[in-house]
Amino acid sequence: MKVKGPEEKKAFLLRRLREHIQRFQESSNLHLGFGQSQGLVTVPRQGWLEQPLDPFNASDRRTFLQRYWVNDRHRVGQDAPVFLHIGGEGSLGPGSVMAGHPAALAPAWGALVISLEHRFYGLSVPAGGLDMAQLRYLSSRHALADVASARQALTRLLNVSASSPWICFGGSYAGSLATWTRLKVPGIPRFPHLVFAAVASSAPLSAVLDFHAYNECLAAASAAFAEVERLLRAGPAAQAVLKEELGACGSLDRTEDQGEMLGVLQALVGGTVQYNGQAGTPLSVHQLCGLLLGDSSNRSHSTPYLGLRRAVQIVLRSMGQRCLSFSRAETVAQLRTTEPQVSGVGDRQWLYQTCTEFGFYVTCEGPPCPFSQLPALPSQLDLCEQVFGLSAASVAQAVAQTNSYYGGQTPGATQVLYVNGDTDPWHVLSVTQDLGPSEPALLIPGASHCFDMAPVRPSDSPSLRLGRQRIFQQLQVWLKATKKNQD
Repeated sequence: MKVKGPEEKKAFLLRRLREHIQRFQESSNLHLGFGQSQGLVTVPRQGWLEQPLDPFNASDRRTFLQRYWVNDRHRVGQDAPVFLHIGGEGSLGPGSVMAGHPAALAPAWGALVISLEHRFYGLSVPAGGLDMAQLRYLSSRHALADVASARQALTRLLNVSASSPWICFGGSYAGSLATWTRLKVPGIPRFPHLVFAAVASSAPLSAVLDFHAYNECLAAASAAFAEVERLLRAGPAAQAVLKEELGACGSLDRTEDQGEMLGVLQALVGGTVQYNGQAGTPLSVHQLCGLLLGDSSNRSHSTPYLGLRRAVQIVLRSMGQRCLSFSRAETVAQLRTTEPQVSGVGDRQWLYQTCTEFGFYVTCEGPPCPFSQLPALPSQLDLCEQVFGLSAASVAQAVAQTNSYYGGQTPGATQVLYVNGDTDPWHVLSVTQDLGPSEPALLIPGASHCFDMAPVRPSDSPSLRLGRQRIFQQLQVWLKATKKNQD
């Protein structure tokens, strides 16, 4: 089956929104990294590492090529620090080492900046594709082994001194990976000696089956979703109107498609909250709430449902999409495709990781939730069954095992700085208070998901600027300590 293009693939709006924001930020800020310096153009280098497919089986000689990027424009000497940006559930481009954080921190320490693409995402997909026999080698544990192997290989390839401290950076799932590089876990006992410290941004350390922390403009959002459900129940004529007004690509006569549509609408609102205020975000929370609440001077001509319709139109236009697909059958067909995507997010791969490690299914089952309860947890778990043949019980067991293995929100990793924004719904699964002297936490008021990692803008809030300053200061403390020990 041929992989569908971006015009047709819209089932995972939240992940599409994330990709859209990342591309916008990279394209608008990358020219800063490619700027001329003393008449020379600085260009990041792309490289490839031959990595073991199964690092936990020495008798298995199979390998794959893993992509990395290097920015050495700020590097000062062989013993300079190395800032390693760990990739997550998507492809990595040159912007991963040239724009944003940690590239913005590199000049202060003359650091070498490297990024490592996660196995099975982007162009780092092993030969053989994405069938189940291959996906057994996709997990956070395999990714951590890749970091350890890459750290040793790149030390040789890039002539890095043995005394150079390596600091891992990561955001969201990759933020969890950055944390876990500092753990002494079975199978990877040497990790804390390979990685000096880590900055974990918006890291959901606690795996959870159902996640329902998206709650903004509660009354208005609830009214808008209630109207959508009313129209869905009103019969074919009302459903046809709803299809037209909300920009659906197909019909809404099937219950599973109605649930899919409500899930996409929930992702639209949730994504606005998650990425609030970041460059490239179609709507801010303030703008979305304004649409849902209506013009205060003329509310008689506006309703929350009308505001939701306008929000859909804005997001579609911003992301260059003509309509939204609400077809459950199309979603399943896309996820069963074993042919890798060349770029962007890896929906099949990430679903596999949620089914076998993390859960993280955004649901709406609690009474305070403003959305529809139709995209319920059983529907989410059914994807694991339909696509991979994994039962709901096995998914629940996998989530419990992940928390047991890594320690959830008390991992016990030292020299890790946990950074979160208090408007990011995912911060409730991370660490927001100091766990100890070497496990500090930073909660930035008004900041959204991974906002500290975004490129610096003049419009950044004072709290975000202060948060970035505190990140700098913590790194300064740690790096001064290692420098003192070297001297």
